[in-house]
Amino acid sequence: MKIRTRLTLLFTLITAMLLGVYSFSIYYSSKEARETSFYGELQNEAIAKADLYFQSSLPEQEMHKLYKNNNRTLNEVQVAIYDDSHQLIYHDDAKVDYVKETPEMLSSIFQKKKISFFLDNLQVVGMVYHYNGKPYAITAASYDKYGYEYLSHLLTISIASFISILILIYLAGIFLSKKALSPLSEMVNQIKKITAGKLQLRLKTNREKDELSELAQNFNGMLERLENSFDSQKHFVSNISHELRTPLSAIITELELASQKELTKEQYQQTIAYALEDAKNMVKLSNSLMDLAKASYDPNEISFSEIRLDEVLLESYTKIIRENSGYKVLLNIEDTIDEHQLTIQGNEYLLQVAFNNLIDNACKYSPEHVCSIDVKVNAKKLYIHFSNTGITISQEDLQHIFEPFYRSENSRKEKGYGIGLFLTEKIIHLHNAIITVRSEDNATIFTVIFDLENLT
Repeated sequence: MKIRTRLTLLFTLITAMLLGVYSFSIYYSSKEARETSFYGELQNEAIAKADLYFQSSLPEQEMHKLYKNNNRTLNEVQVAIYDDSHQLIYHDDAKVDYVKETPEMLSSIFQKKKISFFLDNLQVVGMVYHYNGKPYAITAASYDKYGYEYLSHLLTISIASFISILILIYLAGIFLSKKALSPLSEMVNQIKKITAGKLQLRLKTNREKDELSELAQNFNGMLERLENSFDSQKHFVSNISHELRTPLSAIITELELASQKELTKEQYQQTIAYALEDAKNMVKLSNSLMDLAKASYDPNEISFSEIRLDEVLLESYTKIIRENSGYKVLLNIEDTIDEHQLTIQGNEYLLQVAFNNLIDNACKYSPEHVCSIDVKVNAKKLYIHFSNTGITISQEDLQHIFEPFYRSENSRKEKGYGIGLFLTEKIIHLHNAIITVRSEDNATIFTVIFDLENLT
């Protein structure tokens, strides 16, 4: 069932319930009011008949005749009068006695002073009437023809109005739901046009700050992120293809040349050495791509545990020195920093990859191949500075330094693929930290900043 139909039916159902309660209340209150009002009319008629009987000189036969004449055109009230001995002293029509007063009923009237009840379709009222200091019991009974006709008419009108209003409400609900959800239908039609090759399309938004406008804006934001992701993927695949093609082409060329002519043992060894070096470069590139893939996982899918940053730095320091004997790393941790400030929830492998890249870059682009690491605490933040001396990085290169596969003019003479710093930034951000870079006066400093309030 469509939302439009569901809303219309729900709206109609709620309206029907409210309208039903309202109609029932009106009918019930009218029924109670008719009953109370007719009891009052019976009481007034009983008093009027008693006054006419006791205080006028009108003969009883004339009163009977008056009752019978009125009874032909309307439901005349039938009145009976009894004395305190339960003896009948007057009756409008003794032959057609509606009430048939019993001694128990008369005793109840004298005791309670006033009673009222239904007798089939008739309403009956009994009351005590005093004349010349003597009590009399008077009963009055009649059928409220006009009252019941009014209620019947009211019920008919209520049912007809109820059905008519529900039909109108249902039609109005269809119209209103269609009008209210028309932007959503238009949005669905626009979404159907968006494909992988048309991610540049966007949903139309209006200036109204309603839920549909907010939905369209968020959906456009998602499309923006998807488009950027697709573009990055295309760029990423293009660069990977280029980076892999270069060492593969070199290996193929060297092996083809070696197979086409006779070479000396030394030349064969040199060819093998070149091919082996290119293969090692491909392994390094593959490892970098695997690390990049791990850093691109959803943070919820990466296992985090309690680790110490000083221990991760020492492992990175040891690994870099072991693999590059010409590198020199200086690690300085302030004495004021305690163990708690160096402990965070993180992924040891990824953080080691990030620190390895920063140390390797600092040593690689320093003429002395020296990297200085300084760990400091200031204003509830932990700073890890990776610095070296050498060629200053231009401001233009600094703006793109964390982009994938970007290499500045100064770095092209060194081996690399432009993945390390991009990977490092992703890892640092995964750990809710930030990384900055500053290069001036022949010195370059990369700074990783952890917020001490969010370390654990």
